[in-house]
Amino acid sequence: MTVLSVEAIDVFYGSSQILFGVGLEVQQGQTLALLGRNGAGKSTTMKAIAGIAAPRRGHVRFRGTEVTGRKPYVMARAGLAFVPEDRQVFPDHTVQDNLIIAIKKGPDGQDEWPLRRIYDVFPLLEPLKARQAGRLSGGEQQMLAIARALMGNPVMLLLDEPSEGLAPIVVARIGELLKQLRQTGATVLIAEQNMHFCLGVASDAVVIDKGQIVYRDTISGLKANKEVRSRYLAM
Repeated sequence: MTVLSVEAIDVFYGSSQILFGVGLEVQQGQTLALLGRNGAGKSTTMKAIAGIAAPRRGHVRFRGTEVTGRKPYVMARAGLAFVPEDRQVFPDHTVQDNLIIAIKKGPDGQDEWPLRRIYDVFPLLEPLKARQAGRLSGGEQQMLAIARALMGNPVMLLLDEPSEGLAPIVVARIGELLKQLRQTGATVLIAEQNMHFCLGVASDAVVIDKGQIVYRDTISGLKANKEVRSRYLAM
């Protein structure tokens, strides 16, 4: 089943065009990596899907329904959870308050992520549940942001640069967490410039460069394609 279909979208910021005919599909249970250098258009693609940056042309379909340009709260109610690159936790609230704020059933009445399960999957958060989120490390905030997104029982997760600015050991922990989510059948789209992080997490990849999709393949296919990696992903 195709959960998300993005078809030939153009996105502008003012008079500046950022995306040029971008298209991709995410299937149920798939973890797809949207890879590209800084400034390639990854975050804008995620914002267009989440309803933050409305496409001027093209179509976004979620679970078979046309949702192009719908507001972010509509997308959230439809089952789309977006974790932005700056995480946006509530800094003056505790970890547990951040989680409780996000509690809701999924669009089909799903209730698969109670607080107890969140603490089981994110064991580092439970000892911190009374701490203010603003006093957490970057890695702890990233885990909290993902956990908070899951509290809403989403159909699909959008993760924008989940490894950015984190120490290697924390990146490895986030990667292990995403592998666990994949094993549960979660549907995830990850925007990343860290290809090595995605190699062990995602099943498939699309590469974006200068606002256009330039390559699609499995992760193993991308790993074997030195020319594409060197041309579009080498830092």
